[in-house]
Parts: sequence; C-alpha cells; structure tokens
Amino acid sequence: MPTTKIVEEVKQIFSAYLEEHGHRKTPERFAILEEIYSRNDHFDVESLYIQMKNRNYRVSRATVYNTLDLLLACDLVTKHQFGKNMAQFERAYGYKQHDHLICVDCGKVEEFCDPRIQEIRNDMGSFFHHQVKHHSLHLYASCDLHKSGGNCPHLEKNQVQS
Repeated sequence: MPTTKIVEEVKQIFSAYLEEHGHRKTPERFAILEEIYSRNDHFDVESLYIQMKNRNYRVSRATVYNTLDLLLACDLVTKHQFGKNMAQFERAYGYKQHDHLICVDCGKVEEFCDPRIQEIRNDMGSFFHHQVKHHSLHLYASCDLHKSGGNCPHLEKNQVQS
C-alpha cells in the first residue's frame, strides 16, 4: 500500500502534467488517481469503474478511460496486455520494477523480481550500445495444480464472479 507521501507526490505530478498540457483539474480525475493508488493489484477499466460507482463517485466510463490515458501519458500508471482481450493496469510511481508470470489456465498474475533480469538488461544495453529505459517480461505458464486435476482456487473464484 503506498504511503500518504507517495499519494501526495502523484497528485502533484498529475496536477503539474494537467496544467502543462492544458487539461482541467477535476475532482473526478483526482478521485480516480487516489482510487488507483489505494489498490495493490492489477485492474481493468470496468472493475475500476464499478469500484468508483460502489464508493458513490459520480464518474462516467468515459471519464475513467480518459483519466487513464492521462495517467499513462505522465507515467503514473502502466498498461499491460496479458494475452487476453482486456487491458490491465497498475500504478507505476514508487513501484519497483517487476515482471509477471501469467497462468494461462486461470489468468492469475504473479509478480516477481529477479536481479538476474536487471543484469541481462544492463548487459544487452552495453552490448548494443543503448541505454535501456525500461523493459517488460511476461511469462505464460500452466498451473501445476490445475494440470494435475486439482482445484485451482483462483480459477474457482473467477468462475463464481462470472
């Protein structure tokens, strides 16, 4: 969970970005930003919209989409396409570099950080005479529990929600 300090910093960054690019600073945009930074998970637009509605925020889907575009543009949110038709997002500021393992059976996303990946990134940048700015690594795997005929709790949870 991000600290109050990080939330204040992202508000300042977002405010400066909106001002610099001639966008309005609306309470809805900042409510969406705060909602995103209160989460610890990946989310899609629809789940964010529903969460905002359940908390009695008066926002439209269009406002959520437009605000996400602005947050992407100022690097406060990261967008992922984990092999499904639906984009997933996560907060980016104050969040360490990490990679993802995605279960192709149930869709669960596991985050991991391995210093060897950073070494490879540095080595490749040196080898090709480039400064690597960022990277994305997604590993797609089949769940051992699901493969062995066991019950995958994440898959069962997803089926109940559908």
